[in-house]
Amino acid sequence: MTPDRSDRSTPARDHAKAKARLYRMATPDHLCPFGLKSKAMLERWGYEVEDHPLETRKETDAFMEKHGVETTPQTWIDGERIGGYDDLRAFFGIPLHDDDATTYQPVIATFALAALMGLAVNWLATGAITAAALVPMVAIAMCILAFQKLRDVESFSTMFLGYDLLARRRVEYAYAYPFLEATAGLLMLAGIATWLAAPIAIFIGGIGAASVIKAVYIDKRDLKCACMGGGSNVPLGFVSLTENLMMLGMGLFMAAQAAISAAS
Repeated sequence: MTPDRSDRSTPARDHAKAKARLYRMATPDHLCPFGLKSKAMLERWGYEVEDHPLETRKETDAFMEKHGVETTPQTWIDGERIGGYDDLRAFFGIPLHDDDATTYQPVIATFALAALMGLAVNWLATGAITAAALVPMVAIAMCILAFQKLRDVESFSTMFLGYDLLARRRVEYAYAYPFLEATAGLLMLAGIATWLAAPIAIFIGGIGAASVIKAVYIDKRDLKCACMGGGSNVPLGFVSLTENLMMLGMGLFMAAQAAISAAS
């Protein structure tokens, strides 16, 4: 059982060289990652770690039986058992990871990386950063998002069917969507076949934007977005709408450019 720490304040970094005992599994076929994380965390907080690797399965089982615990690693501080990795995080006041919590981190990482890659492509092509970087930025973002969906099309399609207007009428569209997004993104990045890339982007972006507006802003439904693939904890809303408007806008921009070029 994890000790009661309700009357203990969060440890401070001035506990320099205070000692902690850590028991972690380190057999020839399994080096426990949570043991390594626990050791690094203790050292980061200024503790001198008395490290006890459990080097065989028999030694690990004997340790757990002796102390009445079901998992390793286990940490002791000032002679008191703190517990496993999650308990150690709680001891230091570090929020625990919640697998079910909504998060924008995957979307932020995707768009940030796509923006930087777009700037890099623009620099490589022109030797400068120009407004033309917007096209590779959007194209790369579309390719990354398509990749996330293509990792598990079945799971994506299930989530997508929860709100997309066309997919709910034609289930095949839910399976085709990642391929359409990837095709448009690749053609935009290559700067070819605008006659195909632009209509695809306009089509999927327009339907996607309308679907998000209806589901979130009209029907007031609380849903997860399929933009990062199935199993995503990204909430459906502003980010999803932005993604679709981005595709729609880029499709319209490219179509307008093609029309101007053809007329001149």
